[in-house]
Amino acid sequence: MLSLSLNPITRFKSHTPSIPLSLRASLSGAAESIMATNSVRVAAAQMTSINDLAANFTTCSRLVKEAALAGAKLLCFPEAFSFVGAKDGDSVRVAEPLDGPIMEKYCSLARDSSIWLSLGGFQEKGPDPEHLFNTHVIVDDTGKIISTYKKIHLFDVDVPGGRVYKESSFTEAGKDIVAVDSPIGRLGLSVCYDLRFPELYQLLRFQHGAQVLLVPAAFTKVTGDAHWEILLRARAIESQCYVIAAAQAGIHNEKRESYGDTLIIDPWGTVVSRLPDRSSTGFAVADIDLSLVDSVREKMPIAKQRKPIDFWKAASL
Repeated sequence: MLSLSLNPITRFKSHTPSIPLSLRASLSGAAESIMATNSVRVAAAQMTSINDLAANFTTCSRLVKEAALAGAKLLCFPEAFSFVGAKDGDSVRVAEPLDGPIMEKYCSLARDSSIWLSLGGFQEKGPDPEHLFNTHVIVDDTGKIISTYKKIHLFDVDVPGGRVYKESSFTEAGKDIVAVDSPIGRLGLSVCYDLRFPELYQLLRFQHGAQVLLVPAAFTKVTGDAHWEILLRARAIESQCYVIAAAQAGIHNEKRESYGDTLIIDPWGTVVSRLPDRSSTGFAVADIDLSLVDSVREKMPIAKQRKPIDFWKAASL
């Protein structure tokens, strides 16, 4: 375990893959050596976005440069990385198309630092003046947008002990499941509230071949404290994928506070990296290797053993 301080507010932890003892015993020394040399470093950012596009970009720019210096090939940002509105309607007013000036600045960040970016939850201009798309954008190290996913499950919830959220009042839901190839493997895309719907991740794994699940989020403090880590670890275990969960953290404005606790989890469900401070701005890093994914799946072959949907339709109650 390695904990470094890059500046007064940015720290990260770095880990090699956490391999279960029972699996490690079955791997030869040569195989473990191959895993070490084939690992790829990834990073997951944590930040407190506000209703200031320029200030948020400054924070993101610093994190991109630091992650690149740390050797990360992919840096994942949380939902609403570029903007968190202080008043109803703010997010719709700042929404832009993906070829607009806001996204162009983030594409330039990727190109200038030669790093892939997961921009998890961008306010993309929607189908009408009252709605936007909550869009997860993947940018490669040349600054090219290579894939996008529009959030399917919208956060319409009366949080116990908290406020009422109605994301559908200003957001149009997506309809497409998206996975994309990258230098760290095949990425399965999602956004925040999607985490509570395991069917999405099952489809990403078993029908779309995902090896790494990306879960950018802005969980509330109440729901995060109760469910954040356990849901993420469950998605990793049941899909046998790495999970990278970049989180918003801290107080954004007088109405909104996010839970934080950015995590990277291996396909055995072990947390292999997290920020030392759940509310700080910074990033977690981990060296991941897809041979661990293959090993876990080989030892526990659930892909071969799971029942097709037709089986359950015909099953007696």
